[in-house]
Amino acid sequence: MIPPLLAAHHLTVQIGEQLICRNASFEFRAGECWGILGVNGAGKTTLLHTLAGMRAPEQGEISLAGTPLFQLSRRQIARQLGLMLQDTPDPFPANVLDTALIGRHPHLSRWQWESAVDIEQARVALAQVELTGFEQRSVATLSGGERRRLALASLLVQTPGVMLLDEPTNHLDLRHQHQLLKLLWQRAQNGAGVVMVLHDINHVVRYCDHVLLLFGDGEICQGRQTDILNAEVLSRLYDYPVVEVALAQQRFFASA
Repeated sequence: MIPPLLAAHHLTVQIGEQLICRNASFEFRAGECWGILGVNGAGKTTLLHTLAGMRAPEQGEISLAGTPLFQLSRRQIARQLGLMLQDTPDPFPANVLDTALIGRHPHLSRWQWESAVDIEQARVALAQVELTGFEQRSVATLSGGERRRLALASLLVQTPGVMLLDEPTNHLDLRHQHQLLKLLWQRAQNGAGVVMVLHDINHVVRYCDHVLLLFGDGEICQGRQTDILNAEVLSRLYDYPVVEVALAQQRFFASA
């Protein structure tokens, strides 16, 4: 049997006094798009960073395509797993094209320059996020939404099998939110595994086939979103009344 792209085995994650999950096992497979939901402070970002190997879990193991993360170098991990952070710092002055090309670095040798193929990949990704014509612009001159789209372009250029994204719709207007989520859904349809921390329940309903709920006390709930998401569970998750609304043969959730 083909191993999952990314899996957690008996995972316990804690930050300070906050227990995020306890003895949890779950797996992300090719073609799946997952949404992670929970209140502020439930540990969504910490869990994502743990899955990416940026911090060690308190207990348990994470494997990438069947191999434990601790057995892999950072370069080996980066060839298979990409992480889009909640905010993307700009420590060095760079233009948009060079920043997008950072995604190719795990696939190049230490002293190897980007090829024409790499540059074309970057240009295609910039076009997908509507940044064509921005190639020579300094990143420092971009708006928050433009920087967010550039971060996605760099992730697309990396071509990882697993894509972890922390609040990818931050700073984006309505049209670009849906454009980004459609791009990620299409990547999943083409065989990638996509895992996103989101705040909008309806984005999860529309674009994710699986969901992972963090209740903030170590309890999690996971599985197909059509089986798990309902008004009762979401009201408990957010400690606030949520109702389900049907409109044009689609379902939506709203605060009561």
